[in-house]
Amino acid sequence: MTTPAIACSRMYNLSPKISGHWDRLFHWLSGQSGVDLEVIPHAAPAPLSELWARPDMGAVFMCGFPFSGLAADERPVPLAAPVSLADWASGQPVYASHIVAARDRPLAEADLSMVRWGWTVRDSQSGYNAPREFVAELANGSSVHKTVGPLLNPRGVVEAIRTGAIDVGAIDAYAFQLMEMHEPEIIAPLRVVGTTRPAPFPLLVAARGQPAEMITALKGALLTMHQDPSGRDILGSLGLAAFAEPDLAAYDQLPARAQAVDHALGGAW
Repeated sequence: MTTPAIACSRMYNLSPKISGHWDRLFHWLSGQSGVDLEVIPHAAPAPLSELWARPDMGAVFMCGFPFSGLAADERPVPLAAPVSLADWASGQPVYASHIVAARDRPLAEADLSMVRWGWTVRDSQSGYNAPREFVAELANGSSVHKTVGPLLNPRGVVEAIRTGAIDVGAIDAYAFQLMEMHEPEIIAPLRVVGTTRPAPFPLLVAARGQPAEMITALKGALLTMHQDPSGRDILGSLGLAAFAEPDLAAYDQLPARAQAVDHALGGAW
């Protein structure tokens, strides 16, 4: 199969070292599936919406919240969702966000409604909706009005805490896991002060116009990757156990969760 397509892990390209592990995964996927995949960076601050609109997507990570906001006939084709080896995943294709603060900053839960919160982008589940949901469940969550954003991505949150621009922020727990594994010095100044409710993991998608045989080949390779010795080794280097079939019903619940937070916070954020 020679159909050209792009692959991108923009959401989790947290450093050149981590990006190298994703490159290995996509090169394996290309060889295993027979699909000619070109790995592209699409680096920040280029909007992710531009990436997700490309007609040549072959295997691109997409956040569940913008995916859930599209009509069924407008969504890209879901391929697979990762299953993390971390305890918070419980063996399921879900993730969460860690609420983080400076390691030397003592904060009790009662303090979290009085501090400056950072957020990434408003169409992000992990960097915006998840921390807002966390705040809405605090006793005085509706009093949070000191927010800073957009900080674009987890590295932006880390930097804002380092410089004192914010007091707390949310980092995708899987991004945090990758940095723990490969770039521990990045998160060394941070400590986790809470973890949000789980949500369906960002999923790998392909453009709707891609040939059916290409979709089938990519899905088949991803869903059986953990059964191949070299595939299993690459998954382990990324802190993953496997890829799983996405639970589309779980993604469909995300807009209602966001609306409930809007109502609970009464216009804050």
